[in-house]
Amino acid sequence: MEKNRRHFIKNMGASVAAIAVGTAANGNNQTDKKILHSSVRVSANDKVRIGLIGAGIIGHFDTDAALKVPGVELVAVCDLYTGRIDAAKEKYGNQLFTTRDYRELLNRKDIDAVLICTPDHWHQRMAVDALEAGKHVYCEKPMVQKIEQGYAIINAQKKSGKVFQVGSQRASSVAILEAQKLVKAGTIGELSFIQAFCDRTDSRGAWQYSIPRDASPETIDFDRFLGDAPKVPFDATRFFRWRNYKDYGTGAAGDLIVHLLTGIHVITGSLGPNKIFSLGDLKMWKDGRDAYDVVNALMNYPETPQHKAFQVSTRVNLTDGEGKGGFGIKLVGTEGVIDIGWNEFTYRTLKRKSAPGYGGYDSYESFSAKGKEEFKKWYTSKYGEDFGGYEIGKEMAFAPPKGYDDRLDHLTVFFNAVRTGSTIVEDASFGLRAAAPSIACNLSAALDKPIKWDPVAMKLL
Repeated sequence: MEKNRRHFIKNMGASVAAIAVGTAANGNNQTDKKILHSSVRVSANDKVRIGLIGAGIIGHFDTDAALKVPGVELVAVCDLYTGRIDAAKEKYGNQLFTTRDYRELLNRKDIDAVLICTPDHWHQRMAVDALEAGKHVYCEKPMVQKIEQGYAIINAQKKSGKVFQVGSQRASSVAILEAQKLVKAGTIGELSFIQAFCDRTDSRGAWQYSIPRDASPETIDFDRFLGDAPKVPFDATRFFRWRNYKDYGTGAAGDLIVHLLTGIHVITGSLGPNKIFSLGDLKMWKDGRDAYDVVNALMNYPETPQHKAFQVSTRVNLTDGEGKGGFGIKLVGTEGVIDIGWNEFTYRTLKRKSAPGYGGYDSYESFSAKGKEEFKKWYTSKYGEDFGGYEIGKEMAFAPPKGYDDRLDHLTVFFNAVRTGSTIVEDASFGLRAAAPSIACNLSAALDKPIKWDPVAMKLL
């Protein structure tokens, strides 16, 4: 069998394999590199005073980035753990107003905008309360914990007239925006399908976050943390590792697939899929959590005025045994491919020849000697010496400058809108259209059936 395989490859002649090798030999597979520079610039320099609600991991990342935007000042911090209140004062100054009750923060007249960086089950209530209190809102993804909560935020934002932006920074990434240009220009032909993934290997990537030694009912307002979630006895693990529990978070799908869909929706201009089928499992992290650590999903994106129909296959794997981890979106078109990492990507194009070629793995090989001779004459008269196949174009690599921070770009976009009323791409409607299909992955896996979603009306069917 191996001998026959080698003989087949050796005798492919003008087949695809031979052309591909010839292209490489000609040096057309070299990679050109280009540095991407952000076009996001700070608008005006009016003072914007912010309050942070939820001073955990993301709360610190978002606040640090926000304070890099000229004219932004941190006024107040709300958190339910005393240690985080103390840490915020150590980091940002003793002048901060601090509280365990976010409503006290919303009542302050000197706060223009809030960053909501809390567990998912608090997003909807806090966002609506903040908008009704006249605050601009930057709310971490996913926008909601439950799909049906989305319209409350959409309506509150419209009624308030305030700025609302979801905190998935993929919407402002230079890589995503550059890839968007290439897709719109038809660089890779018609989009066929997209493969998107997020893999993690280590414990912290699976949300096994550190728990302080002083965690107790005295240092943590656990009842307030629970909110409308089922009442349970004090549990520091649930407080600090809330992403692992369905009562407070949205698991791997809501937390990470939403990043992937955010990028995909920005690039394609899509409103979202109309059908989601997912499989979920708890393979490795059997530490008391009830959220899946492996999720695989397939989504159908129907044809719209913005794009032809395409499919998305996506996964999140918190049990990656390869040791690589990583994040990626691969857009496969009829004439090329774009392969995106976080803020960098490559693309290459492909050009098919008009002639079909013959020989190799082809019915031509089953013709008689006379039949082959007649076919060759006919082929030459129709196509000449063009033996078909395809040619690979040069590969282009794009990367941001050293130190680039898409989170800073995303927050700059937010504060520009606060100051000037400029357009927000990742508004409440966008946020629901990214969150709902992600959350539907959990629903599909639990029900073992496809979930139908109307991405225009933003409702389950």
